[in-house]
Amino acid sequence: MTTHVIGIDIGTMGTKTGIYDEDGRLVAEAFEESVLHYPRPGWVEQMPEDLYGSVVRTIAGALEAAAIDPATVASLAISGQMAGVSTVDADWGTPTQYDNWLDNRCAPQVERLKSAGAEILSVSGCVPSYNHGPKMLYWKEEQPEIWDRIARFVQPAAYVAGRLAGLKGEDAFIDRTYLNFTTFADTENVRWNTDLLGRFGLDDSKLPRIVEPWDIVGHLTEAAASQTGLRAGMPIAAGCGDQAANVLGAGMVDPGTVFDVSGTASVFSVVIDRFATDQRYGALMTCPHVIPGLYYAMAYVAGGGLNLRWFRDEICGTEKKDWEASGIAPYDALCRLAAEAPAGSDRLVFLPHLGGRNTPNNTDMRGAFIGLNWRHGKGHMFRAMMESIGYEYALYLRSVREIVPGLELVRAMNMGGGAKSPLFRQIKSDILQLPYQGLDRTETGTLGSAIVAGHAVGLFPDLAATARRFAKPQGAPTQPAEGSAEGAADGASGPYPEMARLYADLLDTMAGPFARLARL
Repeated sequence: MTTHVIGIDIGTMGTKTGIYDEDGRLVAEAFEESVLHYPRPGWVEQMPEDLYGSVVRTIAGALEAAAIDPATVASLAISGQMAGVSTVDADWGTPTQYDNWLDNRCAPQVERLKSAGAEILSVSGCVPSYNHGPKMLYWKEEQPEIWDRIARFVQPAAYVAGRLAGLKGEDAFIDRTYLNFTTFADTENVRWNTDLLGRFGLDDSKLPRIVEPWDIVGHLTEAAASQTGLRAGMPIAAGCGDQAANVLGAGMVDPGTVFDVSGTASVFSVVIDRFATDQRYGALMTCPHVIPGLYYAMAYVAGGGLNLRWFRDEICGTEKKDWEASGIAPYDALCRLAAEAPAGSDRLVFLPHLGGRNTPNNTDMRGAFIGLNWRHGKGHMFRAMMESIGYEYALYLRSVREIVPGLELVRAMNMGGGAKSPLFRQIKSDILQLPYQGLDRTETGTLGSAIVAGHAVGLFPDLAATARRFAKPQGAPTQPAEGSAEGAADGASGPYPEMARLYADLLDTMAGPFARLARL
């Protein structure tokens, strides 16, 4: 009889559940869109009941679609949003709504924590932002009555897992893949930083115990079994953060492998074999990998694909209607126009940070086309937007090379909507001087969680070997243009080396004017 495991991902835009067999084949999946609430400007919340309901409903939906015997499901694990916080009381009730990672009500606490920003980065792996530490301080300082009701802070995935298992507040847990976002963790040594906690008026009494992703945290209750259709008593693994699940599910388990998610945001990760932080530039977050001893250095452009959609809809709105009426996909048409423009877009540079720069953080930064002249058309502009992601990635690689000297970069695996564009892959391959290749599957988050679930019950004894077996490269890799193997900023052929340096200079030059605009 075939054994199955369930991987669940509680994302910002929705919850997805995947049922996988022991060979990594996706048997069935189900998705439910999230409901975000905006009670005040800058506040973003989700209801814990909605999060739990989305999980039980997608499990039930996937089981129905799979038409398998629930007794064949050996375990489940949940991954989820990493930087926001949920809370539980002594009986696993919810004193607060889920304080989403997009919520910025803790901005004053972020500013105060920046006084210890270098130390926090060096020990936790991440600079203070709208993540766990500032959010905890907000609830203590701004909502003391609610603070007194909080037994533990947890993440959304842990909240749902605990409710499925009938846990109490004293059982609360966090797995180590979230620790870089906590502000108050000694990530490399997998423990709380009690000295730093004390300096900001906190202790570890409201912090959960730290566990491994594959630790069994409980077993499915009768009530949860009735809601999901699964068998009561089934083991529930701790799970991991959503990015950690994606990296594992994509087979990124060897140092030097690059993972480029070309979606609404452009997320760039490199697997490294040591805990090292980007003290010089502050561009990288150093995150624990699911596999012990490995980490991944991560940075991102929040408006990667979102910028291209903005250009398609707002700048090319009329053409978009004509293309669609003719049966032409608008992105394909724009890529054809961009392919007619030369590399470097005839000396046109785009700054892609329309909503602020994220890594390193600069909330004043905005987008801009620099160097426009009468020769430039929409093809030049669209190509410059794609090239800007490559230039930004080149800066991330500069940081990686400095914190891990001698790291041999192997290849870049690419997924997401942008990975469908051969031109976009070629541009990034040329700028970074790395082979670019796609994956044979589009879903890696639920797969990563499913691998963790299987490992928890002995189905997949070797995490790395399982990930390599389940995630295969697809098609021939896109090879970089001839040039130095040192990368765009160090001598690749064509205009890209100088354009990448110019891009970096323009980010520095425009910081002052953008700050002035923000004060107007």
